[in-house]
Amino acid sequence: MKIVGTVDELRDLLRPARRSERTIGLVPTMGALHEGHLSLIRQAREQCEVVVMSLFVNPAQFEEPADLDAYPRDHARDGELAAGVGVDYLFAPGVEEVYPQGFTSRVSVSGVTEPLEGQHRGTAHFEGVTTVVAKLFNMVQPDVAYFGQKDAQQAVVIRRLALDLDFAVRIEICPTVREPDGLAMSSRNERLSPSDRRRATALHRALRAAAEAIASDERTTGTVIAAAMAELENVELDYFELVNPDTLAPVGERIDGGEVLAVVAARVGATRLIDNQSIQVPSTSDGEQAGSAKQEVLHCSARC
Repeated sequence: MKIVGTVDELRDLLRPARRSERTIGLVPTMGALHEGHLSLIRQAREQCEVVVMSLFVNPAQFEEPADLDAYPRDHARDGELAAGVGVDYLFAPGVEEVYPQGFTSRVSVSGVTEPLEGQHRGTAHFEGVTTVVAKLFNMVQPDVAYFGQKDAQQAVVIRRLALDLDFAVRIEICPTVREPDGLAMSSRNERLSPSDRRRATALHRALRAAAEAIASDERTTGTVIAAAMAELENVELDYFELVNPDTLAPVGERIDGGEVLAVVAARVGATRLIDNQSIQVPSTSDGEQAGSAKQEVLHCSARC
């Protein structure tokens, strides 16, 4: 694995691969790697001939300077992990390389950035994400880019970014990787105290409760959300919603067949966590189909 710090060097290194039409995969990260990141890299390694991982703690997507300062950084450890799963080029630019003096441009995606995290963190957060991702797409010019389903709204936003701006890149959204107790892997988990760590499993239990209610043929949105809320009494909830997985618009009073995305955000102690789960909704209330769907949901909950 080669560590690269500048855009010019990265482009020089990737030029032979591009000329020979070798498939280039990009895994954008902010470091503090965990198994979730490594699963993205493994997927890229299976599908691509050249794998680039970016490591850049993006100041533009932090609302508070204190949060940026507190973000965990261990580039030596991250480099060892990246090399161990087959990264070819670790692109680790400095802030001045990504945002040079005089930089004033912003890339904004409207609509899907406005609900959920947009309401609680502000659309400027997503502007920071979309700006740096657009720059990475231009710097690396990957054929495929890999993101995690845990950040479900970010995944929707990046798909829209790539579509609207005609980036010649396929966006691969990979499944959430979870701890044995269901907690979604995140660099933020390191901040949880032992007692908060136990309470944090409420997010996954709430998602599972919603999925089980739907699998049991419950179609009233308020009732499904109430089942989830019963698991969230010991955390400081920002939201729990059932939304359209493509537009992020809330579902109506009744849940129709198809796919619903359950999304949750809450503070556990001083740490804010997010999670989500896709739920397949049977289009009929036939008891046999509903029972089959419940078994499928329970199986997914056990492995996701």
